[in-house]
Amino acid sequence: MDELFEPVTVGRLELPNRLVMAPMTRSRAAAGGLATELAAEYYAQRAGAGLIITEGVQPSVLGQGYVSTPGLYDREQVEAWRAVTGAVHAAGGRIVAQLMHTGRVGHPYLYPDGSLPLGPSPVASGMKLFTPDQGMLEHPEPREMTLDDIARTVEEFASAARNAVEAGFDGVELHGANGYLINQFLADGSNHRTDAYGGSVENRNRFAVEVARAAVDAVGADRVGMRVSPGTPLNGITESDPDAQYGALVRELNPLGLAYLHIMELGDRARTRRLREAWDGTLLLNPHPSAGSSPARPEHGVEALREGVADAVVFGEMWLANPDLPERIKAGGPYNEPDRASYYGGDHHGYTDYPTLVAATA
Repeated sequence: MDELFEPVTVGRLELPNRLVMAPMTRSRAAAGGLATELAAEYYAQRAGAGLIITEGVQPSVLGQGYVSTPGLYDREQVEAWRAVTGAVHAAGGRIVAQLMHTGRVGHPYLYPDGSLPLGPSPVASGMKLFTPDQGMLEHPEPREMTLDDIARTVEEFASAARNAVEAGFDGVELHGANGYLINQFLADGSNHRTDAYGGSVENRNRFAVEVARAAVDAVGADRVGMRVSPGTPLNGITESDPDAQYGALVRELNPLGLAYLHIMELGDRARTRRLREAWDGTLLLNPHPSAGSSPARPEHGVEALREGVADAVVFGEMWLANPDLPERIKAGGPYNEPDRASYYGGDHHGYTDYPTLVAATA
């Protein structure tokens, strides 16, 4: 397991190890999309990660897709996040904000004026929104974004990146994966446009590249990463040729000099290798677990590092349930098992009360 504990440079950051905490929606933000004191405790507990990537943070009102998720588009939100970044830095950690515009994975229920969610084309996700008072609500057909909508949304990502740095984050990750807005533009199943943002592979890449360029212009390339999930079926996404789409995207992103590319692997290691070969910079990999083994375990990360397909490895559930994950790996375990019932929403239970190895031993 020694490979996991070698230092690595990611953008402007020198990470003391190659264990990255994945972005995980926890649905515990306060009213107004505010990060809480409990969130500060949660992230600070996990400051032993080489890098923490936060839960998805909406860059605008219409960027929200779930209840109780945090934002980074107004002053009060910026101030609330300062407590989180301050706690992580005080504990010796590094943290970036994942900027997540959910696009069509949204609902009028979430928006003050009852607006429709936005999307590249009027194609519904086929999924549903959980609400605490009205049960499950079907996602409506989104409003097709105009060119003005696209330009405004690109600027919202840039503004949120600036807010993130002002709030003390070490950088931002642009969420281009899992069926959210950037992914919706990339995928031909959700993008039926016939203008400059649809049709060809290059046109479907245009929005993602423009968002990345705007974020780079706002805060610097060494503070910006992007997450992708080639071939994902999440949130109703269909992609007819992921290899062509993401191979072209990587080539277009290379000149921007991003801090990293973060790949959520979906079982196709050959695809990961091809993207690794095409990508000029640092690559973070959320490795796909071996058959019958979920979630991904430390040994899957070691395998990826030894194969040379990643510079650092990203874990989700392992970090969720084990705030002292590096210490547990060094000790060979044991590992806490995550409580799925407490993943989304609630209080400190299943959030900040997972015991450390020292506490469990005592």
